[in-house]
Amino acid sequence: MIRMNKKGRLFVVSAPSGAGKTTLCEKLVRTDTDIMRSVSMTTRLIRPGEKNGRDYFFISAEEFKKKIKNDEFLEYAKVFGNYYGTPREYVEESLNKNKDVLLAIDVQGAMKIRKKMRKRCTLVFILAPDIQELKRRLLKRQTESKTQIMMRLEVARHELSYLKYYDYKIINDNIKTAFKKLQAIVVAARCEIN
Repeated sequence: MIRMNKKGRLFVVSAPSGAGKTTLCEKLVRTDTDIMRSVSMTTRLIRPGEKNGRDYFFISAEEFKKKIKNDEFLEYAKVFGNYYGTPREYVEESLNKNKDVLLAIDVQGAMKIRKKMRKRCTLVFILAPDIQELKRRLLKRQTESKTQIMMRLEVARHELSYLKYYDYKIINDNIKTAFKKLQAIVVAARCEIN
């Protein structure tokens, strides 16, 4: 891929549950060898098809709290009763080695990253075409109860209030088109003069 600047760039991607963030991020990492995905840590239970160390590092709440005390997270938050966090060491080492890093995190974490690393990060928000499509996608996943889905939709409405803080937004009404837009954003950010 094109690269005019020599510094590692942090790409922060957020989205409501069901908007397609994970699919787009996985595709970007598979096709762009110059970007590495940071694997977050979480205290939530592993879902079918997920793998520890690939999707998340699944740890206990006690371990997570110990890491908080040791300042081992670049950002962390409690979402839907579980902790999620970005390991500081991996991200900082990668950026210092001029490697690009991709973070797929919620808006709480993205705002913390934005505040700490504004000059080195590009923030992208992925949206479903509308709230009904988002609901349909969440129901199709069959990973949460109807009550949990309603909670996620309420959170999604709140997350939309953060759109103004993101550099780009992508409406994921077609996965191929949305992916091309994400690739174009990465290329544009790499061409910026630092």
